[in-house]
Amino acid sequence: MIQLSLIGIGTGNPDHVTLAAVNAMNRADLILIPRKGEKKSDLVDLRRLLCRKLLKDASPARIVEFDLPSRADSPDYLADVDDWHSAISNVWGDLIERHLPKGGKAALMIWGDPSLYDSSLRIAEKLEHAGMPVEITVVPGITSLQVLTAEHRIPLNALAEPVIITTGRKLREAGWPADAGTVAVMLDSGGAFQSLAPDDIQIWWGAYLGMEKQCLMSGRLTDISDQIVARRAELRAEHGWIMDIYLLRCSPQANR
Repeated sequence: MIQLSLIGIGTGNPDHVTLAAVNAMNRADLILIPRKGEKKSDLVDLRRLLCRKLLKDASPARIVEFDLPSRADSPDYLADVDDWHSAISNVWGDLIERHLPKGGKAALMIWGDPSLYDSSLRIAEKLEHAGMPVEITVVPGITSLQVLTAEHRIPLNALAEPVIITTGRKLREAGWPADAGTVAVMLDSGGAFQSLAPDDIQIWWGAYLGMEKQCLMSGRLTDISDQIVARRAELRAEHGWIMDIYLLRCSPQANR
C-alpha cells in the first residue's frame, strides 16, 4: 500500500508552512519534486529550500526530482488537460513503484492548497484508477487568496455578500458573475479584468505573493488597469514567469 500525502505549502514561504505540513514531510519515505523548466526554476529552488529547512536529520525522506510532461495546446482545452494529467500520473506512478517497491509513504508539496484550483487530487485519483493501491491524504495549506487579502489588509467579502472564485478564462468568456459582490480571479494569463466595464470596480492585485519579489497594486480599476497590465509584463520579462491573483469588488446589482 502506498500512502500518498498531498501537502499544501502555501506560497513557498517557510513561515507559511503549517506544523501539520512539516510533520507530513518528515513522515514521508519519498518526496517528489517536479521541475517546470528553467523559466520556473525559482519554484524548484523554493521546494528544495523547504526540504533543507523543514526536514529533520532523522527524516527517512528520499527526495527525487522529475521533469513535468508538456501540455498540448489545441482548441480542445479540457481534453488537453486530461491527457496532461494522465501523463503526470504515469510519471508519479513510475517513480513511486521504482523507489517504493514494497509500499510506503510518498509525498508531494503542492503550492497553496491541494483543493483550490489545483489538479493534484485529480492526478492522484488516476493512480487509483490505474490499479495502484494508494491511500490519499490532503494536508491543507495557506492559499494565495488568503495571502492576497492579508497583504492588502482587506476582508475577502463585503458585508453579507457572496464571493465567486473563478479563472481569467471564465471572466473573459462570461463577464461578471451574476449576483456576485466580490470576484476572486486565479489562473489569468493576463488582463482578463480589461473585459469588464470598470466604472465602479475596485481591484486588489498581487504577484509572487509571499516571496521576496512580491508586488502589490490596488485602486479603482478604471485608474490602474493599464498600470497593472504593464507592471505584470515587466515582472514576467524580468523573472521569466509570473504567478498572480486579484480580487474585484463592486455592487452585486451593477450591470456588467
